[in-house]
Amino acid sequence: MPELPEVEVVRRGLVSWVRGRTITGVEVLDPRSVRRHALGPADFIGNLQGARVLDVVRRGKFLWLPLADASAEASGGASTAGGADASGGAANVALMAHLGMSGQLLMQDAEVPDEKHLKIRLRLSPAAGMPEQLRFVDQRIFGGLFLTSLIPTADGGPGGLAETPLPLIAEEASHIARDPLDPHFSFDLFYRRLRARRTGLKRALLDQGLVSGIGNIYADEALWLAKLHYARATDRMRRADAERVLDAARQVMTDALAAGGTSFDSLYVNVNGSSGYFERSLNAYGREGQECRRCAANGIVSLIKREQFMNRSAHTCPVCQPRPRNGRW
Repeated sequence: MPELPEVEVVRRGLVSWVRGRTITGVEVLDPRSVRRHALGPADFIGNLQGARVLDVVRRGKFLWLPLADASAEASGGASTAGGADASGGAANVALMAHLGMSGQLLMQDAEVPDEKHLKIRLRLSPAAGMPEQLRFVDQRIFGGLFLTSLIPTADGGPGGLAETPLPLIAEEASHIARDPLDPHFSFDLFYRRLRARRTGLKRALLDQGLVSGIGNIYADEALWLAKLHYARATDRMRRADAERVLDAARQVMTDALAAGGTSFDSLYVNVNGSSGYFERSLNAYGREGQECRRCAANGIVSLIKREQFMNRSAHTCPVCQPRPRNGRW
């Protein structure tokens, strides 16, 4: 499943192509890809046609496109379908994208042949030098698109990363915390909540209600970089250690962004059809039985160890990430 850097790569690519453009046509080729839209494909199509894309927003791994109704904006009135207010500003409806295991949002010209697993096609208003279609492709059909409500954020800050941040968030994302790349992320709030939990550090990092966007890969990488074991007890965590692991998470995700994301699955591509390749730079995840690069640089022989963790895996170096005597899972 795509992690935060992959989704942010998609957001950055999409916003440059779709922001400000009107959806002029919608085709649902597989109703399963709009199954999360409770009112069905016809309602999905009817509410999208004529809507203008205001932005592309991400919080954690959630991605949505706030919409405004083009006809309502033109008349200066309030929208019923697209959700623009009387000023033509903030929307109250958004197109939510759930990528699942293999979902792809691809910008392509009309003459490009349809992909085998094309599920939804959005036609966009003409724009010089820009592809005419946004296509949702999904081989495994775990993802999909649906319309959702935008509601005020609990803290009054922007809903997520966007070109024009607004204090609105997709209802399905309202329960998750901000992620480490969010300028409005509060370390003090994170640390208070971290210390209030009696659990292990990696389990806490994977808790989207505490900090969003850190998946299994980047948790292992951040913990390796911070020299902390995944079982460290959160209720005894020193502030300096908590700062170190959050800084490490930012660094590994920023590095992954620069590389286009971590792609272990050939199905994952960004809006231009390019796969990520940060996997080549991983130091812990997936390196079971291989030398720890940090220890090797210091003349120490230590092999990365893989352990079962929450029906997943945890990868650590037993030398530079020693297991705490009184840790928690």
